[in-house]
Amino acid sequence: MDPLNTFLLLLLVIFAIIVLVTVLKTLYTVRTSSAAIVERFGKFNRIERPGLHFLVPYAERVFIIDLQVKQVQIAVETKTHDNVFVQIPVSVQYQVLDDKIYDAFYKLSSPQKQIESFVFSSILGHVPKLSLDETFEQQSGISINVKTELDSIMSGFGFNILTALVTDIIPDVKVKTAMNDINAAQRAQVAAQARGEAEKILKVKQAEAEAESKALQGKGIAAERQAIIDGLRSSIEHFRESVPGATAEDVMALVLVTQYFDTLKEIGTRTGSNTLFLPSNPGAANDFMTQILAGLRGNTNATQTLPPK
Repeated sequence: MDPLNTFLLLLLVIFAIIVLVTVLKTLYTVRTSSAAIVERFGKFNRIERPGLHFLVPYAERVFIIDLQVKQVQIAVETKTHDNVFVQIPVSVQYQVLDDKIYDAFYKLSSPQKQIESFVFSSILGHVPKLSLDETFEQQSGISINVKTELDSIMSGFGFNILTALVTDIIPDVKVKTAMNDINAAQRAQVAAQARGEAEKILKVKQAEAEAESKALQGKGIAAERQAIIDGLRSSIEHFRESVPGATAEDVMALVLVTQYFDTLKEIGTRTGSNTLFLPSNPGAANDFMTQILAGLRGNTNATQTLPPK
C-alpha cells in the first residue's frame, strides 16, 4: 500500500476516534431520584434534572447527586446525671433538599461526618442532665430534641432530617443486672405485703366466724337448758298430779337418780370403756340420792364417804 494512503487512513481513524469520544462526552443521562451539577471550566453553570442532556465538549463536567433518603447509624457513649455510662444508638435518616442542591454539593464535603458531630453534640448536651431512669422515660423526647437541633442546622447546608431515632439505651451489664435485682426486690416486697394483708383478712374473718359460732353455740346451750327446765317443770307437775301426796323434792330425787343411771349406761355402752360401779349393796341407790340432794342444797355437813363394799 502506498505510504501516503496509509498515512491518510491513519489520520482518518484518529479523527473518527476523536469524533466518537467527543460525541460520547456531549451526551449523558441523569437517573430518577438524582440531579446533576454541571461545571464549565471549573465554575458552577447549572443543575440538570433526570433525562438525556448535552455538554459542551472538553469545557463542562458533570457531578451526579443522589436525592434518595440515606441513613446513618451513630453510637454515642455518654454519662447520665447519676454517673452511669450508657451507649445510645441513634439512627438518622436524611436527604438532599430539592431546592438546595447547590448548597448540599458545595457547602459540605462529608455530610455524614457533619451529622455525626451534631448528633454527638446534641446527646452530650442533653443526657448528662438526666438520671438513668429519666433517660429511659424520656427516650422519645431525646429523639425529638436531636431531630429538632439537627434539622435546624443541616437545613442551612441543603439537607432535610427526616428522623433521628434513639433506638435503644444500653447501660453497663452490671448496672442492668442491678436494676433487675432492684425491680425484683420491689416486686417481692409488694407480693409479701399482699400476702400479709390476705393472711390478716383471713385471720380476722376466722375470728369473726369463731365469735359468731360461739355466740350461736351459747344460744343453743341456753335454749337446750331452757327446754330441759321446761320439760322438768312439766314432768314434775304431771307426776304430782298422778301421785297424790308427792312433793317436788321427791320428783327431783327421782329425776336425778334416773339421770345418774342413764349416764352410767351411756358410759358402759361406749367401745373400749370399762365401767366400775361402786358401791354395789342394795342401799346404795338411796345413799346416792341423799348425797346428790345434799350437794344441790349446799349441805356441807352431808356425808361424802361412800359405804364400803
